[in-house]
Amino acid sequence: MLVLGIESSCDETAAAVVRDGRSMLSNVISSQINVHKKYGGVVPELASRKHIEAVVPVIEQALDDAGVKLGDIQGIAVTRGPGLIGSLLVGLSMAKGIAFARKIPLVGVNHLEGHVAAVYLSGDIPEFPFVALVVSGGHTNIYLTESLQSFRTLGQTRDDAAGEAFDKAAKLLGIGYPGGVIIDKLAEKGDPSLIPFPRSMKDSLDFSFSGLKTSLLNYLRRREAPVTGEEMPHVVAGYQEAIVDVLVEKTLRAAEMNGIRRIVVAGGVAANSRLRDRFRKEGGKRGMRIFIPPVVLCTDNAAMIAVVGNDLLSRGGRDGFDLNAVSRWPLDSVGSC
Repeated sequence: MLVLGIESSCDETAAAVVRDGRSMLSNVISSQINVHKKYGGVVPELASRKHIEAVVPVIEQALDDAGVKLGDIQGIAVTRGPGLIGSLLVGLSMAKGIAFARKIPLVGVNHLEGHVAAVYLSGDIPEFPFVALVVSGGHTNIYLTESLQSFRTLGQTRDDAAGEAFDKAAKLLGIGYPGGVIIDKLAEKGDPSLIPFPRSMKDSLDFSFSGLKTSLLNYLRRREAPVTGEEMPHVVAGYQEAIVDVLVEKTLRAAEMNGIRRIVVAGGVAANSRLRDRFRKEGGKRGMRIFIPPVVLCTDNAAMIAVVGNDLLSRGGRDGFDLNAVSRWPLDSVGSC
């Protein structure tokens, strides 16, 4: 089956063509980083306007890159939620229009489910069940995954998501946006042991990063001078290590508690080089198989949406033209929204 995926949940407009849920023929992403950089974060109204400008050219490019025509597409998969409502509605409206005009089936996809499914495009595919860590700017959750439609929450964030913690730290330090990417690069030159930061909720599988952010703020207030260029790599390395430590340790513990030896790490923060390295090293020590999609498939993209769409369509899933966007859609309630 040839599926066109469309993703517009936040600030990337994306389209992709995937065959049979495994072969990625194209994956086009239009980023809005330069639009939102001056504000230090995503401005929802600007994001939705930029999606309107980009959605048609992105879809046309995805079809062209795949070497197919719109008439070859057999199904449409579009992100329904969670995300920014204004942004979601742009992709959803386009998907409905194509499905109606071409008389082909349409399915709405959970964005978080897409992140987990991205691993199916990597060539190394885990068997069910597995434990999945979905870690991004808005979500930090651990799931017991028994199928692409069956998720049970094992742990979740009580406040800030890991991606938010990176972005807020970058803002406090005045080093730019997007914070996670900049911190990852700077931390390569730093010593994570020089400036220690706290690890919270050690006895739980849940996460909390608000205290970590506060500890960075207190560290900056205690200083008599701003952080120098020479010191900055050590500060961000220590801060990053605190986030990575709890993500790795809690996910591995969740897998061990449930007798699972397969772990999928997905979402935008899964692109972090330190996180990827630590998971592979620590997982290897404990006899775990670690599955992490390529970096380009960790950040928001439409290929991952098409994978889930293929799974839904092949099992007879169909959505009507009354399908609406949802800002919140817990992954463990997939199919019931």
